[in-house]
Amino acid sequence: MAKLGAAQEYTRTHNFDATTLTSGTSIAWDLSQNQVARLSLATNGTMADPSNKADGATYILSVTQSTGTNTLAWHTNYKWPGGTAPTLTAGSGKTDIFTFVSNGTSLFGVASQNYS
Repeated sequence: MAKLGAAQEYTRTHNFDATTLTSGTSIAWDLSQNQVARLSLATNGTMADPSNKADGATYILSVTQSTGTNTLAWHTNYKWPGGTAPTLTAGSGKTDIFTFVSNGTSLFGVASQNYS
């Protein structure tokens, strides 16, 4: 039985059903809806400041190019190693995966890129 304040042991996997984000010039992500999201990028866009960030939470975003040459900019609350956001992989159907850890204010991210 699950208990607050106690370590949990699971005998089966626990999965997140990825939430689909809507491609557009400003892309919203409500983190309270799901910690895992996917985006099929159909136009150049900007990831808006995500809502409902939780301190210590981990979030994953999968971005797939639908036409192959779209760009993605990031709100300043997304933080990257060295202060520079990664450039999306170009090519129709190419996928980049971004993993974030939150401090409740910002999302600190790393990228795994160029999946076919």
